[in-house]
Amino acid sequence: MSAAHNDEVRRKITTKSLTEMKQAGQRIVALTAYDHLMAQELDRAGIDVILVGDSVAMVVQGLETTVTVTLDHMLYHAALVSRGVDRALVVGDLPFMSYQVNCDDALRNSGRMVKESHVEAVKLEGGEPICPTVFRLVEAGIPVMGHLGLTPQSIHKFGSYQVRATTEEEAHVLRRDARALADAGAFAIVLEKIPASLAKEISQELDVPVIGIGAGSGCDGQILVSHDMLGLYTRFHPRFVRRYAQLGEEMLGAFKRFADDVRTGDFPGVDESY
Repeated sequence: MSAAHNDEVRRKITTKSLTEMKQAGQRIVALTAYDHLMAQELDRAGIDVILVGDSVAMVVQGLETTVTVTLDHMLYHAALVSRGVDRALVVGDLPFMSYQVNCDDALRNSGRMVKESHVEAVKLEGGEPICPTVFRLVEAGIPVMGHLGLTPQSIHKFGSYQVRATTEEEAHVLRRDARALADAGAFAIVLEKIPASLAKEISQELDVPVIGIGAGSGCDGQILVSHDMLGLYTRFHPRFVRRYAQLGEEMLGAFKRFADDVRTGDFPGVDESY
C-alpha cells in the first residue's frame, strides 16, 4: 500500500466525507459497536461509520426489542465507543421516546449525546412527521442520520420484523419520507429491510448517501450489526446477514477448554506460574 493511499484510508471521516464518497461512487462501510475494544478494532479495519446502535438492547443486554433501552444506556455505550475511534464517523442512536415527545426534548437529548458521549452525529427513526425535529437539530449544529423502512423502535406498531414497503402505497410513503428527510437536512439515511429495487431507486434519486441493511446492493453503503456478522448473536439469523466469522462457537470452545484444563490441573502450568 502506498503512503498516499494509506493517508487517504486514515483520513478522518466526516458527514461531508460521506457525501463526497457518494459523489465519487465509493461505497460506504458501516458497522455497530457498543464498547471501547470493538470500536478500536473497527476503526483499525477502516470502517467508515460506527453506529452505537440501540440494538445494544438485544445483543448486549439480552432484551427482546430495542424499545426498552434508555438514554443513559446509550450515553454510556456511546462514550465507550467514542474513546476508541480516531478515523470513523461515530453516530449515536437516539433511543425510543428520547426525541418523539417534542423538539426541545430531542435537542436536549441529542446535545447530551454530542457533549457527554462525544458522538459526531445522531440517528433517529421516522419520516415526514419527524422532519421538524431533524431540521431543529441540524439548525443547532447536530448532524442527523435518518432511518426508514423497518424501524425497530416501532416493532409493536408493525407486529413483526417482516420486509417493509412491499406494496406500492407503502413504497410511495417511503419515497416521500426519504425526500422529506433529505430536505430537512439529514446527511444520510439508513434503509432497512425493504425491496432492493426500491432502495436503489431512492439511492439514485437523493443527493445524500443511502446506507442499506437488508436493502440490496444498490445503496451507497451497507451496515450490519457487528455481533450478527461475527456470529456472536445467534438467537436468529436474518437473511440479509452474512456471517464473516463464527466467534460464538470459538468462544464456547475456548471456555470449555479452559474449564477442562482447570479441572484436570493442567492450568496453570510452570510457565504460567511465578
